Amino acid sequence: MKVGDSKSRSAAGSAASRAYGGTAKTGTAGAAQGAADAAGGRVVTDTASIMGVPETELTPAVRSALMTLMGEVAELRRELDGVKTRLREAEQLADHDPLVPLLNRRAFVRELARVLSYGQRHGEPAGLVYIDLDRFKSLNDAHGHAAGDEALRHIAHLILSQVRESDLVGRLGGDEFGIIMMRADEAAARHKAQQIVEQITRNPVKLNGVAIDLGASAGAVGLTGSEDPEEALKQADLAMYEIKKSG
Repeated sequence: MKVGDSKSRSAAGSAASRAYGGTAKTGTAGAAQGAADAAGGRVVTDTASIMGVPETELTPAVRSALMTLMGEVAELRRELDGVKTRLREAEQLADHDPLVPLLNRRAFVRELARVLSYGQRHGEPAGLVYIDLDRFKSLNDAHGHAAGDEALRHIAHLILSQVRESDLVGRLGGDEFGIIMMRADEAAARHKAQQIVEQITRNPVKLNGVAIDLGASAGAVGLTGSEDPEEALKQADLAMYEIKKSG
């Protein structure tokens, strides 16, 4: 029997009602409770009653109809659980960059807004780091996009190896990355920015056995919670360009 077979469910319900000898109110309540039990994942095996109906009042046909109905409700619950799982997986895919294991820009900005809101309500400082690779375009032009993709994955893993569990890392576009640091002031964010730049310098990308130093510039700002997310990113971006211009 198909899960969506409304005629079969109707027949099962009618059979259950007849088992009460016309006490339709009691039969409806019993069926509703049984459906709730099945929906909750509980398979009724009580030999004294089924869906609240005394077994002595059940004919074999009614018993079979009720058990079929209970099975259909349980199957519907399993299908619903499967849909919920697929929705969670879709949400995760929508939040992550397709190339590297980081948040995409949309998700990063959303999380930044949450951190700013939390900081404003609770007086918690936060830091924002903005990283830009110095020679990524040259690598892409000389070695191709596949090499560029490999370089971005290498940089993403380097950044992840240097952050705390509570930090949020995202790819903001092209060769630009961001880090949101909760419970961190501007000094801590600047220290983290410098630390990551040093790691990128010490760990060049290797392509066909050849080490290629991409280099990076990173700026950092402190956040109080009063900033707009895009404005905060702009401030961190400007701080990064000041570092890049200074050499």
